Amino acid sequence: MDFSIQLSSYYPDKTYGGDRVYADMLEQAVQADRTGFDAVSLTEHHLINILMQPAPLQFAVKIADHTQQIRILTSVVVLPLHDMRIYAGEVICADIFTNGRLMLGVGRGAFGFEMDRLGVPLDSSREKFDESLNVLQALLSEEEVSWDGKYYKFDPITIMPRPVRTPQIMMAVMVPPGIHACTKRGFHIQTTPLSGSHQMMLDQVAAHKTAKAEMGDDGEHLTLSLSRVGFICKSPADRQAKIEQANDYYSRFDNVFTGPGIVENGMIKPLPRKQTVDELADSLLICTPQEMIDKLAPYADAGVDRVILNVNFGASQSETLDCIQQFAEDVMPHFTDRTTLAAE
Repeated sequence: MDFSIQLSSYYPDKTYGGDRVYADMLEQAVQADRTGFDAVSLTEHHLINILMQPAPLQFAVKIADHTQQIRILTSVVVLPLHDMRIYAGEVICADIFTNGRLMLGVGRGAFGFEMDRLGVPLDSSREKFDESLNVLQALLSEEEVSWDGKYYKFDPITIMPRPVRTPQIMMAVMVPPGIHACTKRGFHIQTTPLSGSHQMMLDQVAAHKTAKAEMGDDGEHLTLSLSRVGFICKSPADRQAKIEQANDYYSRFDNVFTGPGIVENGMIKPLPRKQTVDELADSLLICTPQEMIDKLAPYADAGVDRVILNVNFGASQSETLDCIQQFAEDVMPHFTDRTTLAAE
């Protein structure tokens, strides 16, 4: 089982500066590369201060220029917000500029505030996503593509330059039937059991494995990534402090994910949560290294290929870098034989 660090660009204080936020994310990517992580992941969002990354492909190229081997996942790009005739060329260039280390994770969008203000309401984003994905795949794989659909109508075009290799696409999907269907279409999968339900995770992995088995050799290379919030803690007091930071983070996340979407000057308003702090603590991977090993073991046993860890929910940069280092030293060796890079 491999591991990715989610560079989730949390921005609770405007005075900190966007330049410093992205410098922190780049430093984490370099640390993850050096310590043997398989990947880093970037999540596209606009107009808000959580998961603040309006230009994931640009940042992917920046990361590739400062690292040696780590893969770079977009997890995920919101396809309905882009024109596929332009975006296909941007994907090809990003794949070239990252020397093939890009995996394009895609999704329909999740935050109503963001989608409404960018002209693609959530109630129509599924339909537009489906057509956008079909257009993107056609443009990446064929020449002289024309289209006559609901959202796209255009005469024959050929995206230039042509791909050097076929970009790998990862689909964001939660429900097991959707995981099965998307795997059968040849997509890698990113998912999460939001509530921390173990049975939900088992059902998600089982759907992926069943689809791969039905595909035979054609599905052997397809992977399932599981996204979780996690952090290595040094003491019970440190764990409690991190859980409280995570609760504050989720008081904003819930506002735009399932709540009313109250945002003022780009800052998401924290709102009271229905889930208690203790319930949240049980559902997250905020713990000591040994507890982390124990909590991750069922994922490895079930057949999860990659765990994407979101460690950016309020801790300082120095604490986060220490967490990445300790995770690589004390946890990763129990699940993967990846090694750290030689010192330059």
